[in-house]
Amino acid sequence: MAHIDDLMEKVDTKFHLVHLAAKRAREINAYYTQLGEGLQQFVPPLVSTESNKPLSIALEEIAEEKIEVTDQATLDALQAEMEEEYGYVPGEFDA
Repeated sequence: MAHIDDLMEKVDTKFHLVHLAAKRAREINAYYTQLGEGLQQFVPPLVSTESNKPLSIALEEIAEEKIEVTDQATLDALQAEMEEEYGYVPGEFDA
């Protein structure tokens, strides 16, 4: 289980941690939702854990450094590049 002290060493602020974990948890949830459809559009969980809750899995991924933490300027640049090249941003979906 990921402890808050370990997680805070990986990010700059609590807000960044919450934002990163929530976004990844939505991606994990979408992965499980689309499994039966055969779309394979989302990345499966990157860690094996006893928990089946998407947020817990996301926090474990951050703690084990399976998720790369970048600053907001880099994320914005990547998002703009992907929107320009592909017309969408992977990980976005209608809930």
